[in-house]
Amino acid sequence: QVQLVESGGGLVQPGGSLRLSCAASGRLTSSGATAWFRQAPGKEREHVATIRWSTAWNDGTTRYAESVKDRFTISREGATFALQMNSLKPEDTAIYYCAATTRYDKVTVPTRRDRFNYWGQGTQVTVSS
Repeated sequence: QVQLVESGGGLVQPGGSLRLSCAASGRLTSSGATAWFRQAPGKEREHVATIRWSTAWNDGTTRYAESVKDRFTISREGATFALQMNSLKPEDTAIYYCAATTRYDKVTVPTRRDRFNYWGQGTQVTVSS
């Protein structure tokens, strides 16, 4: 089992920045993929960003949703995964969830919810003036 705990959410004005963190613990592996999803009120949970990683292959391939490309950056440092969010917009308001899979696929970078079997509890991000 892998446990994920998010932190860093809060209230920010449009144009501002926030940095979310996801701390992983438990039966960690040396490769896999970790993603951030978000869910706004009345909407389905949607993919934000994924990082596919492998210490053996020195892999850190990323993939982003079009709506956040060039504004958000996903990164990994050890067992902590971060989402740096810049130029925030009101439409970025949502609960942000960290998700992980220990399955490593050299061909694809997973973005579908059903590819991830570990989830955090979520952290609220509100962008408002």
